[in-house]
Amino acid sequence: MALLLLLFKLVWLLKRQQEFSMCTELFVSMFSFQLELSNTAILHQIRRDQVTDTCRANSMSSRKRRVLTPNDLKHLVVDENHEMIYCYVPKVACTNWKRVMMVLTGRGKYSDPMEIPANEAHISSNLKTLNQYSIPEINHRLKSYMKFLFVREPFERLVSAYRNKFTQKYNTSFHKRYGTKIVRRQRKNATQEALRKGDDVKFEEFVAYLIDPNTQREEPFNEHWQTVYSLCHPCHIHYDLIGKYETLEEDSNYILQLAGVGSYLKFPTYAKSTRTTDEMTTEFFQNISSEHQTQLYEVYKLDFLMFNYSVPSYLKLE
Repeated sequence: MALLLLLFKLVWLLKRQQEFSMCTELFVSMFSFQLELSNTAILHQIRRDQVTDTCRANSMSSRKRRVLTPNDLKHLVVDENHEMIYCYVPKVACTNWKRVMMVLTGRGKYSDPMEIPANEAHISSNLKTLNQYSIPEINHRLKSYMKFLFVREPFERLVSAYRNKFTQKYNTSFHKRYGTKIVRRQRKNATQEALRKGDDVKFEEFVAYLIDPNTQREEPFNEHWQTVYSLCHPCHIHYDLIGKYETLEEDSNYILQLAGVGSYLKFPTYAKSTRTTDEMTTEFFQNISSEHQTQLYEVYKLDFLMFNYSVPSYLKLE
């Protein structure tokens, strides 16, 4: 009998030890998770401070002051269900983020973002943007909703836009709309075929078009190469979270966690073999003169400063 009692006590002690160990592991796991969230929150605060400081410095050096109009807000996608606003920036994973927003706003129509075809994600009627609301509704949402955007190294984004819009044969609309204009302006002795098709724009010609003062006098840049500063207006709109393409998965899932959907919705991840890299960007800039590099940097300077991207080592600035 005494032996049975001893065995029972030993089993009970072992069980208690196991439970204690499990509780300890759970506590450590929860503590690590909270610490990770805390570190991420600090990182986003640093990013917000960088934007604020750059905006303050820019406003002091510029006499231009403007008030946003509804037309300035067409890139801000609204999710009423989770009270979120996402400013999409082309060439910064915006297709996948639009897919995610379609899942969040689709009332159960979609569950997996990657089931949504890319072309469907870009149909404007599939998502509601902030410019579709009245002025009081806009102000309420800007004040109370969680607002976020994603940014990317400016010249890497620019090369990505060039590769996608000017080196792919299927992008005939861009070739006609922009390619023909670029060839006409920037290429001496252009052939009639090049003037008609605009499908063989060189990167050097694209850069010359961007730095030409007449370009933006005629019309704003296309959204694919417009600055983030001009698309999302971070000096007028206080973004709660600034994600980066370089830390896309971590930043995206952190936002989904804050939105309360992280347990069932993850940001789509897949390695894109054709993705524009820093090495590719370096190659594209090899044939750009130092004068043109300097002028192009001035065009995108605010994006570099605001989002804490250093001047690329391959640049030869004058």
